[in-house]
Amino acid sequence: MPVNQTLATFSDTAFQTAFVIYLLALVLSLVHYVKMQGVIDARRAREDIPHPEYAAVGAGDSPADLSDRSTGDVVEDSPLSDEQFAVREASAHKFGGMTQMLVWLGAVVHLMSVVLRGLATDRFPLGNMYEYISMICVLAVMAAALAIQRREWRSMWPWLLVPVLVLLFFAGTSLYSDSAPVVPALQSYWLPVHVSTVSLGAAIGIVSGIASLLYLLRIWQPKGAERGFFGAVAKPLPSAKKLDALAYKSAIITLPVLGLGIVLGAIWAEAAWGRFWGWDPKETASFISWVLYAAYLHARATAGWRDHKAAWINILALATMIFNLFFVNLVVSGLHSYAGLN
Repeated sequence: MPVNQTLATFSDTAFQTAFVIYLLALVLSLVHYVKMQGVIDARRAREDIPHPEYAAVGAGDSPADLSDRSTGDVVEDSPLSDEQFAVREASAHKFGGMTQMLVWLGAVVHLMSVVLRGLATDRFPLGNMYEYISMICVLAVMAAALAIQRREWRSMWPWLLVPVLVLLFFAGTSLYSDSAPVVPALQSYWLPVHVSTVSLGAAIGIVSGIASLLYLLRIWQPKGAERGFFGAVAKPLPSAKKLDALAYKSAIITLPVLGLGIVLGAIWAEAAWGRFWGWDPKETASFISWVLYAAYLHARATAGWRDHKAAWINILALATMIFNLFFVNLVVSGLHSYAGLN
């Protein structure tokens, strides 16, 4: 089947456009992040003083006594008034909303890139590492956008967009493959069933792993008791309890989806190679990732492991999945080696 070069070109253009949109969303999310640091500082300053308009009310001074006696100005450390605080908070939330809109726009354009790639080659667009990583990234962005719609969660976008942009940059440069038919080993109806399921599990696993990483940062820098540089970095993040809940709920979905993908792969292996399981490096690494996600959920429900110990297992599961994605596919020789550069 000849490749439709026009659709292939449109797919590449959509991929590049989505990358630029995600990059702009990252810039806006960083502005939102910094502004939220200021909002939190202002809110805490207001909570520390009964009357926010004046720095010394309650300490025996009247409003007239609160001016700098040498300049006649109100002291610089006075907390913001209600109106000033509302303006600052609205400005921060505006950038958060713009980030959310750009992320959804980027996801739509990115999804168009994936669909056009498939239409150009008349096959499911999961035939090589470029297409596989692109699919994982668009599913991860969509999963994150659905999970963190509320304002308090939007401070997570820089942490989610950075790894997505790194993966997309690597896929679009070092792993890029021209639109072409897949190798004979992948010309099977099992390709969209197996690989798309694994891609979805990996995408949700990325969200879960990053949430656990931020959870560890949060318990190190508790809400309201942040200190130093890392305290300033952690300040806009949700509470440790909420981050842990997001990681746990995401992992609950990751485990069965990833497990289903492994089972479907075993069925495909029996049809293609005459055996369900052969401890191929790809199969082994995938199984280890699944076991680690199961161990995380078990530890998360076990007394004595519900704190940072369980979170470390989730992060290890994510690291194993990334190792499987790159090292096993691109370096290790096995029956899945054709999934590297095509």
